[in-house]
Amino acid sequence: MDPNAGKKNPVLHHINLKTPRLQQMLGWYDIVTGIRPLHQFEGGAWASNDAANHRVALITSPEVIDDPDKMIRAGMHHVAFEYDTLDDLLINFERLWGLGIKPHLTLDHGMTTSFYYVDPDGNSVELQADNFDDWNKSSDFVRNSAEFKANPIGMPVDPAKMLADRRAGIDPAGVRKKAYAGEYPPSEPMDPRLPFPIEG
Repeated sequence: MDPNAGKKNPVLHHINLKTPRLQQMLGWYDIVTGIRPLHQFEGGAWASNDAANHRVALITSPEVIDDPDKMIRAGMHHVAFEYDTLDDLLINFERLWGLGIKPHLTLDHGMTTSFYYVDPDGNSVELQADNFDDWNKSSDFVRNSAEFKANPIGMPVDPAKMLADRRAGIDPAGVRKKAYAGEYPPSEPMDPRLPFPIEG
């Protein structure tokens, strides 16, 4: 019997996080992603930034504690949210930087431009924009590109330099080309929040 017979693929709907600091987490996700609670109670909250009934569920209890070895434990490394355009991503980077919220890692992965942030519980949250403005094209790049095969992590980038070039009149495609060529080296060390280095 074919295990895939009649299979219909579901769409990822939400994530659920356990937290010892509910209010801080709600405030951070509101500032960074626009996610706000539709319902909140003593034990948690259901929050969303679109028409879905929730995209992030938060559960809290006095029994929930931080894990000092979080970064070396098996588990999810990050969750990602996507912007429609590179400009949206860059403008949001500038907004967050002005609020003192700085990314721990900034990469051009080839198929996406991705900036990673740390929430109050130490979870990594990726904000990204598709480099092709078309999921079919970016998926084809991941499947078939020799460039991606040679470097699946991508190139570290400096978002401020990318934004400066956009404001200087370089179009998004030109900025992406320079980013993937390594022409926007970060001015600060990157932290992948992994117990080992990543190859870029």
